[in-house]
Amino acid sequence: MAGTNFVDYVKIFCRSGKGGAGSTHLRREKYIPKGGPDGGDGGRGGHIILKGNQQLWTLLHLKYQKHIRADHGGSGAGALKTGSDGKDAIIEVPLGTVARNFETGEILFEILKHDEELIMVHGGRGGLGNNHFKTSTNQTPMYAQPGEPAVEGWFIMELKVLADVGLVGFPNAGKSTLLSVVSAAKPKIANYPFTTLVPNLGIVSYYDDKSFVMADIPGIIEGAHEGKGLGLRFLRHIERNSMLLFIVPSDSDDIGKEYSVLLEELKKYNPEMLDKKRVLAISKSDFLDEELKEEIIKDLPELPWCFISSITGEGLGKLKDLIWKELGGS
Repeated sequence: MAGTNFVDYVKIFCRSGKGGAGSTHLRREKYIPKGGPDGGDGGRGGHIILKGNQQLWTLLHLKYQKHIRADHGGSGAGALKTGSDGKDAIIEVPLGTVARNFETGEILFEILKHDEELIMVHGGRGGLGNNHFKTSTNQTPMYAQPGEPAVEGWFIMELKVLADVGLVGFPNAGKSTLLSVVSAAKPKIANYPFTTLVPNLGIVSYYDDKSFVMADIPGIIEGAHEGKGLGLRFLRHIERNSMLLFIVPSDSDDIGKEYSVLLEELKKYNPEMLDKKRVLAISKSDFLDEELKEEIIKDLPELPWCFISSITGEGLGKLKDLIWKELGGS
């Protein structure tokens, strides 16, 4: 998931297909000069459909495909022949994609399963042929319904990364390093803030072929819920994680306060975030001796915690145990 190729927000224009017109045909055969109306119905216009694809991790492919159109329905014909339905336009998106109406901001739906298909824009219905309008007093109606018009508009596709564990912490807390050590993910790592500009996913192996997905989310700063720093660009990715792993470095001035600030930012963005299970990892613990650890433990908040070092491997096994337990694993 290269930084330059990760796109989690796109605006696209969609137009469904219009319905085909019903036919006003009258049956005329050699020995049936007055066979009556036999006009068929028009075909349905094509839908705009979103389809989940677990092989996709980004909305990059939609960045260069701004206009998406479905085909129109075919017109009805004689002999009660129904027009062909317009071909649907199927848009494949990553799991965790939210479809939103651009004008109203209304959330239409979310794609959460592989191969799940949901209609975002309905195609117009086909018109009824004149066969539907014959009566005892009007046996040869010369009118039929037109097809319904196409529906068009701008829509927002917004990706929220799906993962079991979301890493939460200030910039340069050691989140990317942890992910690179416990999984095969290769995020960009450097000793300065905002090295991580996009979410990175890694599969963490546990015992007996068990595993869970961990997401490294770009670092939070105070005011992130107001859009400061990378702000709202990444906070939405945390919404979908089953649990949150808070990373606070051991050299922090006040570990408890730093944790509280992080928690407050999540609360201000979405209070429901506080309902998620939480684990605290004190990173860069290879700098600590036992005496310092004892001092730190006295002021830790009340939640599962452990000391870890991505450099020496200290505490990583215990961390996996804590995570697996909180995820409800057995």
